[in-house]
Amino acid sequence: MSANSILLDKSLKFAARVVKLHKYLVKEKKESIISKQIIRSGTSIGANANEAVYGISKADFIAKLQISLKETAETEYWLRLLMLSDYITEQEGESLLNDCLEIKRILVSTLNTAKKQKDNLQ
Repeated sequence: MSANSILLDKSLKFAARVVKLHKYLVKEKKESIISKQIIRSGTSIGANANEAVYGISKADFIAKLQISLKETAETEYWLRLLMLSDYITEQEGESLLNDCLEIKRILVSTLNTAKKQKDNLQ
């Protein structure tokens, strides 16, 4: 299984968890501000990674993955804020955060490899 397919699979599953988190926050916690932010950033990770796979060039691939990485960092922030503000338990938050950080590591590794390959072509 390639790094791209692992990234796409993990980011899609993570996005589904974020959608469920959003539904929970809105329905059970009556929270609408942070939940809008986290659903936007948390689902954007996989959307941009998926776009990257179909990029028109190595530079396009790298640019889309950079956006995905930025969205991962933003999602990490919102998850930490939700835990600190007691909207989700530490256990719930840590599970999501671990998945987010795993995706972040995959993105960093994939970006480093892609940048090295791009540099070698020049």
